Amino acid sequence: MFTKAFVATALLASLAAPLAANAGEVSNRLHRENVRIDQGVRNGSLTYGEYQHLDNEADRIAAQRRRDLRDGRLSPAEYRQLNREENRLSDQIYFQKHDLQHQRRGRR
Repeated sequence: MFTKAFVATALLASLAAPLAANAGEVSNRLHRENVRIDQGVRNGSLTYGEYQHLDNEADRIAAQRRRDLRDGRLSPAEYRQLNREENRLSDQIYFQKHDLQHQRRGRR
């Protein structure tokens, strides 16, 4: 009896682990994107308006992740959607940081 319960628990844990890992991967990626945004503000490559837009987008993705995780896991479709949105945010960060708009330093 104990062996069957142990095997069943181990099987469930092994099936849930990849889904939990996906949820953590999304969270870690959002953290890295926020670091990139903050770094762009510090070095002047992002204007205040660009910062606000990117930060709001990152917050929106984080809120979507929290809603998707209400049942404790991400479905494959939810994971793909979050991944697409994070790819789009990553591209936006890159292009905003490398355009010719920069913060003005000091007053003239």
